[in-house]
This record gives sequence, structure tokens and C-alpha cells, in this order.
Amino acid sequence: MVVGELAHERELIIIGGGPGGYQAAIRAAQLGQSVTLIERAEHGGVCLNRGCIPTKVFTEGANRLASIRKAGQFGIESDSIHFNLHTLQTHKEKTIHQLREGIAALCKANKVELLSGSAFFLAEDRIGVENGDQYAVYRFKHAIIATGSIPFIPKGIEIDHKRIVDTWSITKLETIPETLIVYGYDYIALEMAMAFSVFGSRVTLIIEKNDFPFDHSINREIKRVFKKNGIKILRNTAISAAFADRNRVSINLENEVLTCTHLFVSTGQKPNTDNLGINRIGIEMTSSGFIQVNKQCLTSIPSIFAVGDVTEGPALAVKAIRQGKVASEAIAGISSEADFSFLPTIAHTLPPIASVGLTEQEAYEQGYQINVGQFPLSSSGIAAISGERDGFIKVIIDKESQLFLGLHMMGYGAVELITSGVFSLEMAARDEDWLFPTYPHPSINEGMLEAVESIKKQAIHILPPLRNEIYKV
Repeated sequence: MVVGELAHERELIIIGGGPGGYQAAIRAAQLGQSVTLIERAEHGGVCLNRGCIPTKVFTEGANRLASIRKAGQFGIESDSIHFNLHTLQTHKEKTIHQLREGIAALCKANKVELLSGSAFFLAEDRIGVENGDQYAVYRFKHAIIATGSIPFIPKGIEIDHKRIVDTWSITKLETIPETLIVYGYDYIALEMAMAFSVFGSRVTLIIEKNDFPFDHSINREIKRVFKKNGIKILRNTAISAAFADRNRVSINLENEVLTCTHLFVSTGQKPNTDNLGINRIGIEMTSSGFIQVNKQCLTSIPSIFAVGDVTEGPALAVKAIRQGKVASEAIAGISSEADFSFLPTIAHTLPPIASVGLTEQEAYEQGYQINVGQFPLSSSGIAAISGERDGFIKVIIDKESQLFLGLHMMGYGAVELITSGVFSLEMAARDEDWLFPTYPHPSINEGMLEAVESIKKQAIHILPPLRNEIYKV
């Protein structure tokens, strides 16, 4: 077909069916747009098929296994516990299939046209779509780029998806590694290090920096909990080369060579913009190779928007989802914008990590005089009941205005509780807004109250020596 010979007319075309793309499609359809969603692989994108969902199936499996091993204290007795990786893999695939079918059903119910194929720009108002031997041209009024990202692999590391795996293949392993080295410190690296430790692997975590990217209190607790679980951490260490043979992986560090049965590399993502033809139409890029967008997710071309991992910022589904909705609303003429000032960060480790707002160090660097309150979950009644006493809840409050600045948690229930911190930041809450309400008892919620109370020396369940130590933080 000669380009320009025939172009199918479409109102809104979205390239990429991940969380940003399909939610943008449904939101646009709700607003009366005629929407075409193009995906070259499986709907749901990397998050559903290779990332968020598969890894969370593994972390949930590890959580269940760890809970069963501790169930004896509740009178639940078992002579033996056997973990079957194949069964977990089956559950993972079933879960992915169900969720993928659910996305297709939602798109169909909202009259979103679904096309399969690889899309690329031919002009500012035109794309080509290839699907095997088939090729078609579409002219659009608006387009949204939501093509996600792919794993970034440092030079010298040869991924074979068998013994050396990345974030797309770690959950496809057919056997539990005898020895697993995890390279990276993002949330997936931490989650998989903990999960495979529970499954029975001897795990070593290698990070290039001196510490993890959280508040220093969380960093300290990560190291304590990992040591407790037998996970070794090598800091300020980089892998210069890694390759696998039939039986093992050889890893070159600066001054030594390590061997293991498996290596997992989780060193970040890079935007999936190759072969999109964006250079052809002159879309502006950032210095780090992402598509430049404004708060409405509009690119330098007035008819084209971009959302998710192809834009600057954390490669998180929550970011893509918000941007996708904002882009669709902007196209419909609604005043909407994506603001990630208070983007929560979570990791489904054991126990889980959740953080939002300024860390203690960031608050000092930005010139705040702060009050810090911290409540150890070892003092929580519900944590004692559940046997989940590792971790803490930490709040950071501006000393002058009493404005809430940040919430950092590691412990049972942290992921679900972090929304309280997001709401508090969005609503410019003060300490009194945390002190006034009543909290369910017994619950981890009470730990948030006592963390704030500790600032005013009102916390009931913190021993005086510990309370004085917290005040010196």
C-alpha cells in the first residue's frame, strides 16, 4: 500500500494497552470520544503480563508460606509444608488471564475498538499499523502514546531468561534457585529478594549505592529484616560482567568473582519509544530520552499526548493510570492535570514498605525545622496478636506550621495505610488533624496516631527511654 492511498479515519487513537493506555481509552469513551486502542502484544501491558501482577503473585505466595510457617502459635499444626513452584506458576497464569479478559470486556462494554499490531507515526496526524502481513493507515484527530518501557540491562550482562533473568522473566523460572543474586535496589528487586528467600533460595542483594532510596529509618529496618531472614547485602558494588553456562552464573565485580545458580537484574526501565517514528514527526524529548510533556500530558505536537513510562518520572503503574485519565480529560476539554508531588512508593516485601512525602533528610535539605514521631510496631497490640511485630510508623511534621510533611512505614498493613498519608499531604493536614479523630482498636491505624502523639510526648505505648531516644532524632 502506498502511504496516503487510503487512511481510515479515527477520532482518538491510543498506542499501548497497558494500565495507562486502557484506562485512558475507557475514560475517553466515558467522555463521549470514539476510541481505538492498539496493542502489539497482550492487553494489560507489562504491568499485568510481566511486571506488577506476576511479581505480586509471587510476593503473596511468599507471604502465605511465611504465615503458614508461623501458624503454630495459633494452634495450627502441620507435620510438613511443601512449596510447589509449578502450582504458583499456574495460579499466576490463571490470574493474568482473568484480568486480561476483564480488560477486554471493559473495553468492549465501553465501545472501545481494539486493534492488534505495531503502530508507528507517519505524520503528525497519521499512523501505520502492521500486524503480520497486514498493514493499514489511520488518520486521527488526537493520539495518546502509552507504549511503556522495557528493562534496562547494564553493559556486560547477558540476559538468557534462564539463569540470568530480568524483571520480565524472574517470575517464569521453572525451579527455585539454589543461590540467587539480585542486582538492584528498586521495589521489584527488594520484593523478589525477600520472596525467593522465603521459597528457599540463598539470596544476596547487590546495590551500587551506599543505601536504599527510602527514608533512613526504612533503610535501617530493611537491613535489619533482611539480615534476620538470611539475605546478604553488598553495598557500593557494581557488576562489570555476568554470563551463564549450563550449571551456574559467573559474576565479575571490581575485585572478585562470584558464582551463583541464578542472577536477577532489576536496574530500572528505559522508555519504549524505538520504532514509533516520533523522530520523524519531531516530538521533543527530554535530555534523558523521555517524551517531553506538560501537566496535561501534551507533547510538543498539539494533537499528540504521552503517558506512563515513556514520560519522565518513576516507572509506576499509578503514574501511568493518572496520566492516562488526565490526557483523555484534556482532549475532551476538561481542565485536568497530573501532579505527582505526593506519589506513594510501595514495596510488597515481608513486611511491606510504604512511603509518601518528604523523607527526614529531604525535609532538612529543603530548609524545614521538623518534628519527627516514630512508633515501633513491637508496641502495637494488633501486631502482637498477628505475630507481625517487625517495623514502625514514622511521621514528619513542620515544627513551625505543624503541617504534615511525610509518612514512612515498614510493617504489617503499610501498603493499605499509606493512603492516609497521601490524603493528609493533599489536604495540607496539620498534626491536630491526626490527633483529633478516633481510631479503630485494635488496629495498625493506632500506630499512626501514636507516632504523632510521640512528638508531643503523649504516646501511651512507648516506654520513656525509647520515647526520649525518638525525640532526639
